[in-house]
This record gives sequence, C-alpha cells and structure tokens, in this order.
Amino acid sequence: MEPERDPHVRGYVRGCGADAGHVIRTGVRVISVFRRFAKLEAASGILLMVCAVTALSWANSPWGGSYAALWETKLTLGFAPLQLDKSLLHWINDGLMALFFLVVGLEIKRELLAGELASIKRASLPIMAAIGGGVVPALIYSTINLGGPGANGWGIPMATDIAFSIGVLALLGRRVPPALKILLAALAIVDDLGAILVIALFYTAEVSWWSLGLAGFFGLLLFLVNRRGITQPWPYLLLGFGLWLAMLKSGVHATIAGVLLAVAIPSGVAKASARPNAAPAGATTLSGREKPLLNRMEHALHPWVAFAIMPLFALANAGLVFDRGVLATISQPVSLGILLGLILGKPVGIGLLSWLAVRTGLAVLPPGISWRHLIGVGLLAGIGFTMSLFIASLAFTDGPEIATAKMAILIASVVSGVGGYLLLLTAGSRRKSLIS
Repeated sequence: MEPERDPHVRGYVRGCGADAGHVIRTGVRVISVFRRFAKLEAASGILLMVCAVTALSWANSPWGGSYAALWETKLTLGFAPLQLDKSLLHWINDGLMALFFLVVGLEIKRELLAGELASIKRASLPIMAAIGGGVVPALIYSTINLGGPGANGWGIPMATDIAFSIGVLALLGRRVPPALKILLAALAIVDDLGAILVIALFYTAEVSWWSLGLAGFFGLLLFLVNRRGITQPWPYLLLGFGLWLAMLKSGVHATIAGVLLAVAIPSGVAKASARPNAAPAGATTLSGREKPLLNRMEHALHPWVAFAIMPLFALANAGLVFDRGVLATISQPVSLGILLGLILGKPVGIGLLSWLAVRTGLAVLPPGISWRHLIGVGLLAGIGFTMSLFIASLAFTDGPEIATAKMAILIASVVSGVGGYLLLLTAGSRRKSLIS
C-alpha cells in the first residue's frame, strides 16, 4: 500500500494540525516518488543481469560468431555528403547512450534544484562519499598501472551502475532503512556527474574545432529557446540532435551532448491556462503540461532508457569470450587495478570521506543508518558494470585490453554485489516507521 493511502498515516496526519500535516504529507509524497523510482531501477537491474548473462552465453556458444558479426553490422543513415556509416555497436554506444546521458543529466539537474543535492546540508554526505568513491579507486588503479600500457584506464573503476546497485539493495526489502536507498541514489548520481566530467575532459580524441564551434552554436540556440520560455519538447530535441551530430564530429564523445541538452531543459512550471474559480496554488497536484518540461521528459524517457537502451548496451558490450588467453590476464595490471579499485577502493574511499565529513561536522549520518550500512553501500557502489564497460570502450582501442577490462569489470561487479548484499543483510533491520 502506498504510504499516503495508509489509513493509519492519514489518521496521524489529521491529528497533527494543518502545518505539521502539510509537512508530513510532503515527506510522504517524496518517499512515494522515490519508491516508484527504486522499483523501476530494481526491475532494470534484473533485466541488465539477464542481458549480461545472455551476452556471455551467446558469445561462448557454438553461435558465438553470429554474436560478434551482429554488432559489427554496418548501418548507414543520411545521404552523401551528410552521411553516417557506423557499426551497430557504435550506434548503440555513441547514439543511444546519448539518451542515457540525457536522462542522467535531467536527474542531476532535478537533484540539484529540488532533491537530495539541493542544499549543502543534505548534499554533503553523498558528495563527499562520491568523491572518495571516485578518487581512491582511480589512485589504486593508477598506482598499479603507472607507466604501463593500461595507464589510460584509470577512469574505469570510478564508475557506479545505479540500476544494478539499487537493484541489489531492493532485494533486501525492509531489512534496510529507506534513507539508505536515497543515499545510494544520490551518491550514484554525483558519481555519474564525475564520470561525465572524466569522459569530457580525459577521454576525448583529437578535437575538430570547427565541429566544436558548431556544437557551441547549437548550445547557444538551446539557451535562447530556454530564455524564451518555450516548454514544448520538440525544439529542444531537434536542436539537441544537431548538437549531438556536431559533437560526434568534434572528437569530444557524442554522449556529452545528452548532458548539455539536459542543462538547457526548463525546470520551471509551465503557465497553466486561466480558469475561473481556480483552486489556490499548491492546492492541487500538477498534471499534464502544467508540470515542468524537465519532469515530463525524465518520466517519458526513463522507462525507455531503463528497459531498452541499457539492456541493449549490456547485450552488445558484455559478450566476453572465456578463452585461455583472457582467463590468463586476470593477474595483469589492468585487471588488478580494476578489481582492487572497484572491490576495495570504492568502500574504502566512500567510508573514509564520509567519516571525515561527519567527523568535521560537514555532514551527519541520516537517521537509522549505521557505519556498517555505509560500508555496505560502498561495496554496492563497486558494481561498475555498464558505466565501467562504457569507459573501458573509450579508454582502450586494443582488443585484448578491452577483453581484459571486461573480465575484471564482470568479476568485480559480482563480488561487490554479493559482498554488499551479505554485509547489509547482517547489518540489522530498521525500526518500523509510519511513512515506510
């Protein structure tokens, strides 16, 4: 039963008076929205797991040749001279993943404006945790691979797969506090922001300044459309497509266009048509076109990203062939850097920076969350999977190095997921709450 429909909750709210009741109702709605989000992410995580297992099984079956051939199939869009000729794998990684990053950008913007990252007090813990969870794994990887051929892969263990990590947390159900799920989601969103910056700044090929200037022109047009107060999605999507094409040709990874488009999406409420005898502002819930375009686009795109784009990405990228050559690479520096970075670096970095933030008074642990819970979240953050695979495809161009990275990412994600689950399973259940 949704919390706001629970008769006990409704009775309690009525007994609290108008002001207190309004605050409680708002809190209940926030938790209800997050519950729906968490359920969506949990289902997406299960589908991702199925697609990963399917990819591995297919790639190592007698029909493994068809797996490789499928993703190398060339698809051509447009007409000469405006023509794009890329493999199916590139269309997924450079094209569809731009929509994934658009949704990530929308989530980050929403959290910064009105979510867990909207105030320093609430944002301090997930921000510090994400910094620790990014810097420590990168340092571990860089130390192991210093001066070696795999040195460019330092960004791989910095990533967290939000769908998988929340999916594992959802399996624990009522054994973990609701605040822990919110913390993990906020941490993963800050982590995504860090990954975006790393990709934009450090995993960029040779830059075409003409194309980058064209991308800037489209960005300016998006800014002007936003300033004009336009709340229809199509102008933004058309200009966003132009921005994506320019980025694709610029050398900066095309998926960054999705994030830049998200920045331009209006977050204010569209003006509703005047109605006689309209209810006072805030007395009714917003619906349809009265909702901000940011919310409408996020809600419309999120299911497609969660249940189509991300599973397709996993199916196309997780197909590692387990031959003797790949298995022998488990002790190589690239593998060790990723394994130790994700399995050890994530919980150590998240735990250490969180402890410093709490110790210095910069942040406080949310009610019901213990340090054991936080270390468990740190382990779950070591599930890099899709984001780590994506960064690995940018860091390495050599086939054997990518295969080595994939092997380590898969092993580290499984170990982190199982380890985090078992630790949180024994961390103790939360107390029952009126709004849980």
